Amino acid sequence: METKKESQASQEWKKRVQGHRKRLRERFLEGGLERFSDEEVIEFLLTLGTPRKDVKPPAREALKRFGTLSGVLSAPFEDLLKIKGIGKKNALYLKLVHEIAGRYLKDRARGKPFFSSSKEIFDYLFHSMRDLKREVFKVLFLNRKNQLIKDKDIFYGSLSGSAVYPREIIIEALEIGASSMVFVHNHPSGDPSPSNEDIKLTRELLWASKLLTIDVLDHIIIGFNKYFSFADHGLINKFIEEFDTKIRL
Repeated sequence: METKKESQASQEWKKRVQGHRKRLRERFLEGGLERFSDEEVIEFLLTLGTPRKDVKPPAREALKRFGTLSGVLSAPFEDLLKIKGIGKKNALYLKLVHEIAGRYLKDRARGKPFFSSSKEIFDYLFHSMRDLKREVFKVLFLNRKNQLIKDKDIFYGSLSGSAVYPREIIIEALEIGASSMVFVHNHPSGDPSPSNEDIKLTRELLWASKLLTIDVLDHIIIGFNKYFSFADHGLINKFIEEFDTKIRL
């Protein structure tokens, strides 16, 4: 049976938790997430699905286990459930937020001038690709105004272990009327430096595209908080010059 002293302590604890949650809500309404740490963002999200429990410990544990806010949001559903204090309802909510954010970024990009810098492409795809556990090779298909027509995951797995066929990519580009393409893939290791296979594949894809007058604007490799751009490092122009020389011979 709960004593009067225990009951009073319980009420004081509830008041502190409720007061903390109220302050989180007020900070968000005043300035969005600008002043929130990653842990506070996760905690805030968990409060929406767990109205009467202290969610600071599971928020801290989730961040410790998955490393970053993005890592938490993109973590597998089953892995989220392994954290004490995160039940199915909260795990579902976290996954929903992740999917909504990804769709928002895609919708915002459609019909607008898209390719003006490698940084814009990195910002567009970083959210969804940074924490993937395996390599995903994606193609962005653009029209003559450099507006995004479609982005599509073409292949999964390491480029040295999976066949990436230029013919299939070119057929897709022709079918949807793309004028140019940007290739993107991730390195789960976190190091975006291109491998010899990455360089070879990019050259082959660019040459195949040039034969059908489809431009390749860039190939971007996404790592952890950084990326490598073939265009920024002069490799796209180098491959174009090699192609032009080969054609003239």
